[in-house]
Amino acid sequence: METIIGAIISAAAAITVCIINANSQNKKILSEMDKHNALQAQRLKQLEEKVNKHNNLIERTYAIEQKLAVLDNRERVSEHRIDDLENK
Repeated sequence: METIIGAIISAAAAITVCIINANSQNKKILSEMDKHNALQAQRLKQLEEKVNKHNNLIERTYAIEQKLAVLDNRERVSEHRIDDLENK
């Protein structure tokens, strides 16, 4: 009978230690995951800022190209007018 009681107490102690250890490891993992998530959020924010800057550059480049096309057209028209005036 004493052997059975001793075995039950030993098993209960082992189970308690396992539960405490598992809880401790779980807290540690959750803490590391929170740090990792915060770092990912920061990196994502930086990436979004870079993408916004890039998109702004593309929009400005498109606007410049449009203005350049208008200026090229004006230059061609002006050259034709000058040629017409010189040929008169």
